[in-house]
Amino acid sequence: PAGLRFGYGTNGFANHRLDDALAVLADLGYQGVALTLDHDHLDPFAPGLAGRVAAVRRRLADLGLAVVIETGARYLLDPWHKHAPTLLHDDPARRIEFLRRAVRVGADLGAEAVSFWAGVRPAGVDPQVAWDRLVAGCAVAVEAAEAAGVPLGFEPEPGMLVEDIAGWRRLRAALGEPAAFGLTLDIGHCRCLEPVSVPQCVYDVGPHLVNVQIDDMRRGVHEHLEFGTGEIDFPPVLRALADVGYRGLVAVELPRHSHAAPSVAATSLDFLRAAERAGAAVGGEPTRAR
Repeated sequence: PAGLRFGYGTNGFANHRLDDALAVLADLGYQGVALTLDHDHLDPFAPGLAGRVAAVRRRLADLGLAVVIETGARYLLDPWHKHAPTLLHDDPARRIEFLRRAVRVGADLGAEAVSFWAGVRPAGVDPQVAWDRLVAGCAVAVEAAEAAGVPLGFEPEPGMLVEDIAGWRRLRAALGEPAAFGLTLDIGHCRCLEPVSVPQCVYDVGPHLVNVQIDDMRRGVHEHLEFGTGEIDFPPVLRALADVGYRGLVAVELPRHSHAAPSVAATSLDFLRAAERAGAAVGGEPTRAR
């Protein structure tokens, strides 16, 4: 491979100040960060946002870190209900405002992408109504992203209204296939529920990738695992990312490992570098992306 760029998600550094988390990741040798906007990590609803964004931009530049914006904060919008409201709720206004702010923050930070997902269909909401709400909300996000010049990476998430690549394709078609509406691919999710192999998933969606999350996982179980503790063979996956010409961040996604963040981040980077070297020796002709 011509050199993948590895990053790490700040949702796996929830017990660190953002400034400290960035410094640790840079010291370890990561080239980027997947920044989840949250209470303690660049809260987009707290006062003084412009000044705080400017400070983070300077810090990222000083440390040589690229950035993507993630919007999966659990209780940022509602202290009682995880991830609520989503675009599928009766009143999605706060979620829509959050996405607008995330796009603006992404533009100001020079982010490579802003990532988001559908959410779980609320009880009592008809599936067609939920779908219509999702399309409408995504259209607003696309409009904001186009105006700001920031790509969107929509992430299929197991258990959510759009949980697989086929669902993302359907949603993209419903939006008119806008150029700004790319794909965030979580490598673990591919093993969890996609019908084809993980490398084949990468080949199939290569032209649409704007953001990649990486973690280990087992078939049928949505649990983000440290590398080597699940079922994924990573060298062919990293070779596939190189083969399709992906140049964005490949960011470790371990949101439940903050208790041991520095050590987990260190071992994760060692694993990925070794897997990348092994992937360079993987033979065979790649399947063409489509």
